[in-house]
Amino acid sequence: MTDGERPDPRASAAVAALGGHGWTLATAESLTAGLLAATVAGVPGASVVLRGGLVVYATDLKHELAGVPEEILQRHGAVSAETARALAVGAARRCGADVGVGLTGVAGPDRQEGQPVGTVHVGICAPGVDAWSVRLSLSGGRDAIRRAACAAALDLLAGMFDDDGNESGT
Repeated sequence: MTDGERPDPRASAAVAALGGHGWTLATAESLTAGLLAATVAGVPGASVVLRGGLVVYATDLKHELAGVPEEILQRHGAVSAETARALAVGAARRCGADVGVGLTGVAGPDRQEGQPVGTVHVGICAPGVDAWSVRLSLSGGRDAIRRAACAAALDLLAGMFDDDGNESGT
């Protein structure tokens, strides 16, 4: 962040929500290549929440670093809900965090594994709930897709809690 820049308001909301609950965060990012972790780190006080992140752009690193089972990658592919959930779980485990976020998808310009450009899966794991994921169909160029995927993940994180700070049961 340079002088005069403000932290992303979505990231601020996510940090406040997680911090208010006493939870820490880790990421495993493919198409966003660390953008989510960097955006969270731009929030003053993020160190209370952000444990770390894995950039797993290459498919083999999804298994080697994030612990995504090879059978998930072979059966469902790198761009899938199953992989996003496994990335979230792997990020939390590898970084010792309460909450994990996994991001995988196709930023373009070409299709990947038969998936169209703009297909994004965001996986989340948190204490007390099964890992879950959301499939997004985003539009725009590579940068727009990557930024929109990051924004969606931040909204999901902030939305995990109701207005009173209780888990929303997502």
